[in-house]
Amino acid sequence: MKVVLSYSGGLDTTVCIPLLREKYGFDEVITVTVNVGQPENDVKEAERKGKIYADKHLTVDATSEFVEMLFKLIKANGDYEGYILGTAIARPVIAEKIVEVAKKERANAVAHGCTGKGNDQLRFDNIFYQHGFNVIAPMRELDLTREWEIEYAKEKGIEVPATKEKPYSIDENLWSRSIEGGNLENPEFIPPEEIYEWTTEPSEAPDNSETVKIEFEKGIPVSINDKKMDGLRLIRELNEIGGRHGVGRTDLMEDRVLGLKARENYEHPAATIMITAHRDLEKLVLSRKELKFKKIVEEEWAELAYRGLVNEPLFNALNAFIDETQKRVTGWVKLKLFKGSVLPVARYSKFSLYREEMTSFDKKAIDQKYAEGFSKFHGLQGRLYREMWKD
Repeated sequence: MKVVLSYSGGLDTTVCIPLLREKYGFDEVITVTVNVGQPENDVKEAERKGKIYADKHLTVDATSEFVEMLFKLIKANGDYEGYILGTAIARPVIAEKIVEVAKKERANAVAHGCTGKGNDQLRFDNIFYQHGFNVIAPMRELDLTREWEIEYAKEKGIEVPATKEKPYSIDENLWSRSIEGGNLENPEFIPPEEIYEWTTEPSEAPDNSETVKIEFEKGIPVSINDKKMDGLRLIRELNEIGGRHGVGRTDLMEDRVLGLKARENYEHPAATIMITAHRDLEKLVLSRKELKFKKIVEEEWAELAYRGLVNEPLFNALNAFIDETQKRVTGWVKLKLFKGSVLPVARYSKFSLYREEMTSFDKKAIDQKYAEGFSKFHGLQGRLYREMWKD
């Protein structure tokens, strides 16, 4: 029997390789690492380990598909309880690539290293089941702990980065870096500086601020400081710029799909910068009603993305509405980066709904006396209510 394993090269997925042989009886374990913009060294390391421990290893490039998904996220201002959905939005992209390999290899099943307590199991399983595959999840089915995994890896001669002293589970892609596990699971524990790699500690960031100009075309970022570039390069460059200034750290209590509360730590400089800029530009070009309704749409969009339900018909419908609003989200925003903060300081669009001649205190395009009649009716019902109950 043959199984295709979604492989990151970390503790969980590496331990899965011998478990799939010993506990499930598979004759051939094929590991697949899907590149969604994680560090090149991580991809190479996963490839190296896969070739050592598995019967066959494949590396698949999905960066273009992931960037396209991230463009949807930016247009939707993707945010779930303060989490910018980096891991969540990548899982369906990875799962689809795993399915492609499994079909080509005529595998009997697909597997992943997700636990039964997290969200990733649902994100992967949803896509796998859609394509009719049997799903094997050793961590979930055998109810394993990371401590057990570390000991098991030692017994099998498997090299893993995690130790009992630093049992962190780290997931990186182009959009974000998540760090969890060990003492980080305790909400009372203050994370040590060693867990961060993308971002400078804000207090140690440069003493001088830096202003960055981001240009958008129909809601999609296209340039930094007037330099046009593709999405992949743009995100990487903003990760470097923002990380240097300590931008994009998140430490939050997150409500998982299963109802469990979990403490999560993330780094996402480019995401923080771009979503801040995108929201600011929308405020310039979208009407009050559009902005109000889009917030409702964004919340539902983020919920579906968080759950990995990108194949849900509603997800397509929400994207259709969002795309309609983005036709006018063209222009630029300048942001000041300083010691962990991102502050929009200027913006422009040819579709701006702002009119200086109407708004400025120094212009007379609008006769202010016309506002008096409106003012008499503004709050009328509240005043009538107070008259009845004034005693």
